[in-house]
Amino acid sequence: MFGGSDTGAHRAAAIGSLITTAKLNRLDPEAYLRRVLERIADHLISHVAELLLWNLPSDAEAAAT
Repeated sequence: MFGGSDTGAHRAAAIGSLITTAKLNRLDPEAYLRRVLERIADHLISHVAELLLWNLPSDAEAAAT
């Protein structure tokens, strides 16, 4: 309804899901996306699961290391 088109609505749903899942995993959504975008160019496709929300340390854990 507010997506402007079916494609826009699907993209809005994907972003909303990403943000909510990041928050549930105690991650700042913006920081998570920044971390992934910094790593993804040099990351092996066979190891892409390492970049999933629940496989990264929380922001508190990342700051402690």
